[in-house]
Amino acid sequence: MNTLFFRYALEVERTRSITQAAENFFMAQPNLSRAIKEVEDTLGFTIFERTSKGVVPTKEGILFLDSAREIVRQLDRMKQIADGADGTVQRFSVSMPRGSYISAGVTAFIAGLDQSREIDMNIMETNSIQAVGCVAEGSCNLGIIRYQTFNEPYFADYLKEKHMKSELIWEYECLALMSRTNPLARKETLTLEDLRDSVELSHGDMAVPYIDASRMRNEMTGITKKKIYIYERGNQFEILCGVPNTFIWVSPVPEELLKRHDLAQRRCAFPDNKFRDLLIYPEHYQFTDLDMRFVEKLYEAKTQVCYREYR
Repeated sequence: MNTLFFRYALEVERTRSITQAAENFFMAQPNLSRAIKEVEDTLGFTIFERTSKGVVPTKEGILFLDSAREIVRQLDRMKQIADGADGTVQRFSVSMPRGSYISAGVTAFIAGLDQSREIDMNIMETNSIQAVGCVAEGSCNLGIIRYQTFNEPYFADYLKEKHMKSELIWEYECLALMSRTNPLARKETLTLEDLRDSVELSHGDMAVPYIDASRMRNEMTGITKKKIYIYERGNQFEILCGVPNTFIWVSPVPEELLKRHDLAQRRCAFPDNKFRDLLIYPEHYQFTDLDMRFVEKLYEAKTQVCYREYR
């Protein structure tokens, strides 16, 4: 069996679509369907079946995909060993949320690299579900996920299903980030009623599957009817600076970034305002020296913002 098929199958599992998986691999959909059928005929069981939720693995398919995932991970690991056998390549990968303190940790980590040596890194900002998928399929060795604490059971089960371990990075209250020229920035603590006439920015891909997304948004946005969904973290700073009546819910932001963009962050009481950021990685994964250095810088960045007042 061609080992490339394992990657095809894992992509179908991730996207829940043969058509989308084929597009992601720049191949024709009939060719991928034919490849899956040939392997199923060889194995003697069906790997995927079509449902109302898309293409999903069968009971036997789940076992096959677990083995395929481990094979791909080992193949990638062997490639890393071969590529870095002489110690010249600094290789690292992480999938993470759009959090400013996390970005500060990444920046500090990169600044500490040996610039005279080869660097091969993959740093992806995305939502928590995709972060789990990236780690599960092996495109990233480490991941960071973020969720409201009432979603803890969902993510605990999801990580277990994907054979992953996790470590708590931080539990915190979400803050409202806005321009210092916003009249609301004069208040030390906000209420949801204060935000009635504001325009909320929100990352548009943060919904959790099988959980009512409106619950999270209603609790966090109160009664505001003005929302703009964005997908790039850089856009939020440009809009916050240029449109003073806007705000966005964030994890605590480093002071340097607040000063750079002339922003303020304010506490705001609302139900279930507790969030957790977790470091995730595959079971039996062995941390590299670079992994450990990244984690150290990440915790340093967190420490710099968690023991000061938000003003």
